[in-house]
Formats: sequence, C-alpha cells, structure tokens
Amino acid sequence: MRRSKKNIFEDVDLILLGLFLFLSLLGWFNIYAASYNENAPSIFDFSQNYGKQLVWILSSLILGFIVMLADERIFEQFSYFIYGLFIFLLVLVLVAGSEIKGSKSWFVIGPISLQPAEFAKYGTALALSRYLSNANVAFKELKTRFVTFALLLLPCVFIVLQPDPGSTLVYVSFVFVLYREGLSGNVLLILFFAAILFILTLFLKQSFIQLPIIDFQLNGKYILILSLVVIGSIVWLLLKNFNKKIWRPIVLGLIICLGLILSVDYIFDNVFADRHRNRINELLGIISDPQGTGYNQHQSKIAIGSGGFWGKGYMQGTQTKFNFVPEQSTDFIFCTVGEEWGFIGSLLIIILFLVLIIRIIMIAERQRSRMSRIYGYSVASIFFFHFAINIAMTIGLAPVIGIPLPFFSYGGSSLWAFAILLFTLLKLDSQRKYVLQ
Repeated sequence: MRRSKKNIFEDVDLILLGLFLFLSLLGWFNIYAASYNENAPSIFDFSQNYGKQLVWILSSLILGFIVMLADERIFEQFSYFIYGLFIFLLVLVLVAGSEIKGSKSWFVIGPISLQPAEFAKYGTALALSRYLSNANVAFKELKTRFVTFALLLLPCVFIVLQPDPGSTLVYVSFVFVLYREGLSGNVLLILFFAAILFILTLFLKQSFIQLPIIDFQLNGKYILILSLVVIGSIVWLLLKNFNKKIWRPIVLGLIICLGLILSVDYIFDNVFADRHRNRINELLGIISDPQGTGYNQHQSKIAIGSGGFWGKGYMQGTQTKFNFVPEQSTDFIFCTVGEEWGFIGSLLIIILFLVLIIRIIMIAERQRSRMSRIYGYSVASIFFFHFAINIAMTIGLAPVIGIPLPFFSYGGSSLWAFAILLFTLLKLDSQRKYVLQ
C-alpha cells in the first residue's frame, strides 16, 4: 500500500539527477566538437546536429517531468500494456518502417526519426520487473524461467528481423538482473563459455590442419569438436569413481557444445547481415580491410591514440575536424573524447559512467518494493552494456554493432529512452518510504 506525496520533487535522488544532467551537457559539448560546421558556428543552430541535440535534451527533461508527475502505481499496473505496445511497434516497423543504413528500424515522421527498439528495452524492464515481483512467482520453478526468457526473447526476435544485432545483444544484459534474483552463477559461466566457443568456432573454421600419413586436411572446427570429446572423456574417467552418474552432465554438456558449434555457420550466415559478418571477421583478424570494413574502427583508434595523455584541447582535434572518423557524433563519439581530452578526459568519462551505474545499483538495493529493485537492476544492466560495448567498439575490442554511448551519442530515440529509464527509477525511488511491506 502506498501514500502519495504532494510535492513530486520530494525525496528525489539529486545525485542521480545531477549525473544525468551533467553527462547530457558533456555529451552535447562533444557532439558540437564532433560535428562543428564553420558555416553554422553557433551551438544553438538548430539546423545542425548539435542544435538538434539540445532540442532532444530539453524534450527529454519534459518527458522526465511528465514521468515524475505520474502516479507511481501506473508503472506496475500498465507494465504489460507498455511491453505489449512496444512489441506491436517492433512488428509495425518491419511493415511500415523506413530503412536506414541497412536496417528497417525507424519510423520517420517529418524531421523526427524514432527507433522502437530503443524504447522496447524500457517496456521489457517494466514487464520483467512486474512478473518477477509477483508473490506467487519463484525463479527456481521451471515455469517462471520459461516465462522470463520468453519475455526477453520476444522483442529480440523482431529486432533481429530488422536486422539490428546491436540492439538485440542489449538483452543479454538482463542476465545480471536474473542473477540478482536467484539465477545460478553457473549460468553466467555457461554463457561466457558459449561466447568463447562461438568465437573459437568462427576463428577455427577458416583454418585447416594437414593430418599426418594420409593426404587429408581437417577443418579446424572439427578439431575443436574432437578436442571437446577427448576432454569430456578424460574428465569422465577421472571422476567416475567418485560419482557413477557423472556421465549424464558430461554427455549433456557435450551435446549442447556440439550443437552450438555446428549451428555457428547457420547463425553467422543467416542471422547476421554482410556488413556485420565482415566487422566480426575484421575484429577476429580473419580478414584485414583497414580501408573498407575496418576503416571506422581503424580511424577511431588513430584518433584516440593521437590524443595522448592530456589531449589536443577542446575543438582542436585534427581527426575530428577533417572528418576522418565516420559516424563520429553517433557511434564513435568517444573517439572525440579521446582525441581532444586525452587519457585523463577519457578516464574521467569512464569514472562518471561507473559512478552512475553504481549509484543506480545503490538505489535499487534500498527499495522496499521488489519490483522497484528489479527494475533498478534492469536499468543498471542496460546502461552498463551500452557504456562498456560502445567504448570497447571504439578501441577495437568489440565489433561495430551500432550501440550508442548514453547521453553522448547524437540521437533522439536513445536519449529519450535513457531519460525515461532513469526518471522512472527516480520516481519509484522517491516513493520508497511510502511503501508498506
């Protein structure tokens, strides 16, 4: 049971609100530096990206104010409706959306382009929080796990069809939420091992090993399969005296691993678009095309490295000024930070994001409502994934998959989605004292 307050700004977490405003302001200044136009030098020129970004920032504050005005019970009562609405929009965009840069992910309404996939994360966070907070739901039950993964997989299916693998991969971040709610840590290890196995298969399938004596070459992928079978057999021989039923998990594990290895080719060739396959192959060193597929990432690393320790100074980045890095105001905005602010400035931005994520986790942990706590962890996971993958993308540790850096990358959809995620948490947190357990 809840008791509403008369002052909507009472008990609002000022640290989190301040971080949102400060990071948005820093992002705006960096977009100005990345897309500066000598013919339109004013930062308030609304025909340029930096002018438009100011409009997005102000409108995100209006959205945040509307969220703060709403009754906090709406987020719980209408969570499934919000989730269903965004699923409908994900379907609709496949039919009536506009294709931009190879993905049919956008609704273009006059000068405004909106990407439903950005908002679907918000709907999923609400629906997942509502379901798992139900008193009759126990995460250890098979039914609960099935429904949970269904809630996560449904938006992924429609986003993959666009295709937009970057937005799809964001849903992997929800595994941290599930871990907080009782998912075994072994699942995290299995997911990590599956990712390593996927990468190894991609890498090894390009190599061939000449077998001795006979004139025959064996694909590296099959060497990996044989290695797993040998390792599984050795483990079984060593442990069978301690547990005679040890063969069951070993056989099951081998079947899953073999299924994953044999399905890699199909997934890689049919789920990923050509540009995504080339980027992954470039990252793994299977191909080398610094003037083609790897151009963006190659130039990004040059820009960041050229900043040195202290940076070249604000608006003094030569790589930025001469547009060596494409998409520098969107996906590769962090290379502007690296070039102009150097190692120190980059470290400061990373620290600010870590403080933001840690603050969100602290807020989540102090909630009396289980739904609010789960929602808080969902927000933290989404922000962490975007922050970590985007920066890894710009320095060559992850493939280029179109993940925006929160508050820094130019774009209205992502900024609005991040703002709604944060302000909903601020609203729920401001009401925590009025939740009777």
